[in-house]
Amino acid sequence: MSEDRILALRRQLNQYNYEYHVLDHPTVSDAEYDQLMRELITLEQQHPELFDPNSPTQRVGGQVLEEFNKITHKRPMLSLGDVFNKEELFEFARKAEAEVGPVEYCCECKIDGLAMSLNYQGGRFQYAVTRGDGVVGEDVTHNVRTIKSIPMEIEYEGELEVRGEVYMPKASFERLNQKRRENGEEEFANPRNAAAGSIRQLDSKVAASRGLDALWYHVPQGPQLGHHQHSESLDFIHSLGFRINPLNRLCRNIEEVWQFVEELTLMRSDLPYEIDGIVIKVNDYEKQQQLGFTAKTPKWAIAYKFPAEEAVTRLENIFVTVGRTGKITPNAQLTPVRLAGTSVGFAQLHDEDMIRDKDIRIGDYVIVHKAGDIIPEIVASVPEKRDGSQVPYVFPKVCPVCGMPLVRYPDEAHHFCINNDCPARVVESIAHFCSRDAMNIDGLGVKRVELFHSQGWLNTVEDIYNLKDHYDEILETPKMGKKSADNLLEAIENSKQNSLEKLLYGLGIRQIGEKAAKILAYRFETMQALMQATYEELEEIKDIGAITAQTVLDFFHDEANQHLIEALIGHGLNMICLKEEQVETIFTGKTVVLTGTLATMTRPEAQALLEHLGATVSGSVSKRTDFVIYGENAGSKLTKAQSLGVATMTESEFMIEVNRHAE
Repeated sequence: MSEDRILALRRQLNQYNYEYHVLDHPTVSDAEYDQLMRELITLEQQHPELFDPNSPTQRVGGQVLEEFNKITHKRPMLSLGDVFNKEELFEFARKAEAEVGPVEYCCECKIDGLAMSLNYQGGRFQYAVTRGDGVVGEDVTHNVRTIKSIPMEIEYEGELEVRGEVYMPKASFERLNQKRRENGEEEFANPRNAAAGSIRQLDSKVAASRGLDALWYHVPQGPQLGHHQHSESLDFIHSLGFRINPLNRLCRNIEEVWQFVEELTLMRSDLPYEIDGIVIKVNDYEKQQQLGFTAKTPKWAIAYKFPAEEAVTRLENIFVTVGRTGKITPNAQLTPVRLAGTSVGFAQLHDEDMIRDKDIRIGDYVIVHKAGDIIPEIVASVPEKRDGSQVPYVFPKVCPVCGMPLVRYPDEAHHFCINNDCPARVVESIAHFCSRDAMNIDGLGVKRVELFHSQGWLNTVEDIYNLKDHYDEILETPKMGKKSADNLLEAIENSKQNSLEKLLYGLGIRQIGEKAAKILAYRFETMQALMQATYEELEEIKDIGAITAQTVLDFFHDEANQHLIEALIGHGLNMICLKEEQVETIFTGKTVVLTGTLATMTRPEAQALLEHLGATVSGSVSKRTDFVIYGENAGSKLTKAQSLGVATMTESEFMIEVNRHAE
């Protein structure tokens, strides 16, 4: 009897969730809903053997992960090409229609959120994964389950993948930032950043509290389901209970598409969510297949990006900041102005030449936009608004922090502070070492590093691992109670187990970003081997090159850096590359060359997938090549492979191998 009641309550509450969050048409009062939910919670507590992760009671969060697991997409999540004006959009249509004749287009809002894939089996929600690099994403099931508009059960028994966008509505964004202001916390810059930060929370209760939502726009298996059109697949998932955007529109020709673009441009600011463009797709699946792909993007879809929103405001002052490498960056302090959904009070000015070439003066009125709707940038000054009070900017000759002379190297646009002991450089370098993509020491951002540096506790990277000696003093600092202090020390201790590439990136070696750090770690495997590497060994590595090789050599020949590495070893930091465990495949340890136009993914996505399967991807064919994978219009590389007797593989054969290891 209890089991029947639990199942009935789950069905009833799921229906009420659908009516409220998808249809926006609730049929019961909040009080009645809450009463049924309390009854279900009580019954589930009394019958733990009937636990179901997809129950409505599990959507409030509570699961806490130690880290995110990686999941390989069963089908790569591809990117889209962009157009930025009417002429480019019409050119996209002209090329498509020249190949397949008249085209009906399906137009959709380009939600400014986080791309997501949902996977169902036997009518039940299984997992959710971020786009990642298009081949491998992060398992964020515990957080996506808290989004109440997403169905946990559907009337479809087979395997189904649905893709779309998780986003933060404007109202949720305003509430979140209001709460952060009240708590003295840094506000999120825009809803997209807030959504991305929320979906990557290890504690799902945090994600549940953020008011996230989602819209769904793609069914990879559409043709296999017997659908003939993209719009038919949208209707299908809508019938299963997924939220699709009601602003989607079918257009008979490109003129109607442009009319829709103009309408959405005017409506954009009034929508309850942020959009940064419109996605235009050829609606017919057969014509999509005929059009195929370029080397990077589908030829049957394009993203029209809105022109950057502009505003005019006053430039009140110019000041410079010092980065971890000593680079001096001039910044504009502006009279705050609303732009692309956020208040903008500052903008980067890049370098001295930009300020001079654009004739930007203190006191000027300037035109500001957000490059890519993200980074505030000054487009131009407005000379006609000058009243004589404007002052030309004179670039400083000394560092604003340590007072040492600035240096501008030949053929460089930037000035540098070359004082290694400059407090600003110290703070930035330590904060970089602690950043998420480096050693991931949560709790040591720029502001806290700056505070601890001013107290004399943090002067070098090594000092991070001595912070435990200042525990009592740390407890007395602002916003640092016992729990926060304990969490910080735990994060510091955990960072010692990071793989070598994280440490290399954290050390802030010039020219060494995340990719180069991983290449070096995988090539040399240990810090000792890397430190003993010769210039010739470094320079011959693909994607490293002469300049980077010399930079790495110089870094490890510096006595201060050698002492730092020794000190970190003494603190117990891992100095070995912890390579991901790879499944044995026919590509493991093999050298593979890609050639021709691939229909199912871009070239970078294919390369990432091959590397995940254990291969090394090369750009040229030789006797040492093990496989050549080719798509349409394969040329000389395929011919050379055949003449050398190198094994070749069609794209279809390659995808069979990929799918075999995805199962």
